Amino acid sequence: MKNVNEVWKEILGLLEIALTGTSYRTWFLPITPVKLDEELKILYLESPEEFAMQVITDRYMENLQRQAETVLGEPYRVILQLEEDEDEEEESGTIRTPETAKNPEKKGENRPDENPQQILRDEVYFNPRYSFENFVVGNNNNYAYAASKAVAKTPSQAYNPLFIYGGSGLGKTHLMHAIGHYILENHPKMKVLYVSSEMFTNELVKSLEDKNKMRMRAFKQKYRNVDVFLIDDIQFIEGKEATQEEFFHTFNTLYDLNKQIIISSDRAPNKLTKLDDRLTSRFQWNMIADIQPPDYETRVAILRRKAELENLELDKDLEDVIDLIAEKIKFNVRELEGALTRIISFSALFKEKITIKFARNTLKDIVTASDFTISCESIKKIVCKNFNIKISDIESAKRTRNLAFPRQIAMYLCREMTQTSLPKIGEAFGGRDHTTVMHACDKISAEIKANGSTAEIVDRLKDEINGN
Repeated sequence: MKNVNEVWKEILGLLEIALTGTSYRTWFLPITPVKLDEELKILYLESPEEFAMQVITDRYMENLQRQAETVLGEPYRVILQLEEDEDEEEESGTIRTPETAKNPEKKGENRPDENPQQILRDEVYFNPRYSFENFVVGNNNNYAYAASKAVAKTPSQAYNPLFIYGGSGLGKTHLMHAIGHYILENHPKMKVLYVSSEMFTNELVKSLEDKNKMRMRAFKQKYRNVDVFLIDDIQFIEGKEATQEEFFHTFNTLYDLNKQIIISSDRAPNKLTKLDDRLTSRFQWNMIADIQPPDYETRVAILRRKAELENLELDKDLEDVIDLIAEKIKFNVRELEGALTRIISFSALFKEKITIKFARNTLKDIVTASDFTISCESIKKIVCKNFNIKISDIESAKRTRNLAFPRQIAMYLCREMTQTSLPKIGEAFGGRDHTTVMHACDKISAEIKANGSTAEIVDRLKDEINGN
C-alpha cells in the first residue's frame, strides 16, 4: 500500500518544477494529504483556507491530477476539501511561536492576551528543510546569508529592515524561512509572522469587504502585533494602491516599535518602478543584499547537499548525474533541486537505479530547455518573427486580430515556459494588468484543446523557443 505522505511529497516535487515559486508556495505547500484510496483511485487532500481551495480547483486542478498520475502510474481523481475546524480553534490564527512551530496541532490555541476573533489566519508555514544548516553558501549568496544570519541572531539590532533580492528560485525564500526557524529556536518569546505578498493582499481585500470593520481591525492587529515580520515577493504589490497604503502603515508601525522587518523581492528597491516612492525609500534605509545565480561549483554543492538530505549514496553514477544537472541548469536553484527530486521520484516509482542514462531520459525536456535562456523577451522575438509583426506592435494597445492572437499566444508561452509572474508578464507586454494575462492564457489553453491548428502553432513555437 502506498503511503499518502510520500506520494504527496513526490507530487510536490513535480509541482515545484511546473509552477512559479509564488504559486507553489502560496497554494500548494499548505495542503495536507489525507488519504489515498487505491481501490477507488482517489487522492484526498485538505486545504486550510477556502479561497486557496477555490484557486487550486479553478486554475491548477488539471495540472495537479496530471502530476498525481505521473507519480501513481495511473489516473487518479484528486478531491480537495476544506480543512474542518475543531471548536473553531483554527480561527485564532497561526502567528508562530516555538510551541506551535513544533506542535502544529496546537496552532489554534490562544495566548492569554489574545482575542481569537482579532487574529486572522496565516496560511504559510515554515518549511522544515529551509534552515541555515541546509543553505549552501557560495560567492553568489554569501552576503545575503551573512546578513540573514546576523538578523536572526539579534533581531532589530543588526539590520532593520533587511531587504533581500534576486531572481526567481535562487534561495530568497529559503533564507526567509531560515531566519524564522532560528528566531523561534533562539528567541522563544518573540512572535514571528511570515507571509507572501499575495496572501497579504488577499487578506486585505477580504478585510475591506467586511462592512462592520471587524475583519479590518483583526487584520491590523495581526500584522502590527508581532516582533518579527517577514514578507516574501514584495514585487507582487506593485500597482496595487490600497495594498501599498496598508503595507506602508504596517511598516511604519513596526519600525517605530523597533520590530524586525525582512522583505524579499525579485528586484532591487530602485527597480520596483510601480511601487510608491515612500516604500522604496524605506526599503533602502538599512541593509540591501542580493543573490546571484550560483557558479558551477556552488551548483554541484547544492545538489550534493540535496542528495545527502534524501539519504542517497553518493556513488560514481550519482556524481555523473549531479554533474549533468549542474552543467545544464545554471540560473535557478529551485529548478536545479527540482530536477534531482524528479529523478529520485521516478527512480523510486519505476524501481530503476539512478544512472546517467536514466537521468537523461527523465530530464529530456528540462535539459533541452535549460540549454537556452528562455525569457519573455526571447519568446516575444520568436512569436513576432513567426507572425511577421513588430515587437512594438505586440506591446502596443492595438487590438486587431492580427496582433491580438499572437500577443495572447506569446503571453501563454511566457506563462508556460518561464518562471515569470503574471504581473511581470503583463509589464513585458506594454504594462498590461495581470488579469489580461490570465484571460489570454485561459483563451489559448481552451483553443489548444478545441483547435488542432492552434495546438500545432503553439507546439512549433515551443520547439523553436527551446532551440529544437
